[in-house]
Amino acid sequence: MKTPTNKTYTVQEATQKLEYYCSYQERCHQEVVSKLYELKMIPQVIDTIVVHLIQNNFLNEERFACSFARGKHRIKFWGKIRIINELKFRNISKYNIDKAIKEFTEAEYLETFHKLADHHWETIRETNLLKKKKKFCDFMLRKGFESNLVYEKLKELGSLLPPSAQASSDWQ
Repeated sequence: MKTPTNKTYTVQEATQKLEYYCSYQERCHQEVVSKLYELKMIPQVIDTIVVHLIQNNFLNEERFACSFARGKHRIKFWGKIRIINELKFRNISKYNIDKAIKEFTEAEYLETFHKLADHHWETIRETNLLKKKKKFCDFMLRKGFESNLVYEKLKELGSLLPPSAQASSDWQ
């Protein structure tokens, strides 16, 4: 846990600190402003530093949104819904969200979805078929995939079950 410090920073020190902060990893405006508030900067100085970071290309919300969407989809296997909600939570504009979602193709998106769905279906250790289907749906929806994709995949996976297992479940 961070301990609060009483250290104050000059505008130049804070600017250097934030340049490093932004060059280390892509940041959105909200993260930068909250970091400046942590450094106990006044609103006029915050505006000045944010403008400096934008002009010197340390801070670019479009670049952040695209990088965020690519990373979350390719590394954490998030679906479009969760990515969009997380970007909205960070106050990213609709234009930048739409641009970010175009960072991965529909084919790549569906390939990730099917690979994740197949893997998760195989790893669920539940003997009760209804519970297994519920766990599968909950997981895929939590990852942010569209419900129509999830339920279509569930039907597909349900049809691969042996007939005795299908007969025990009336929910498909």
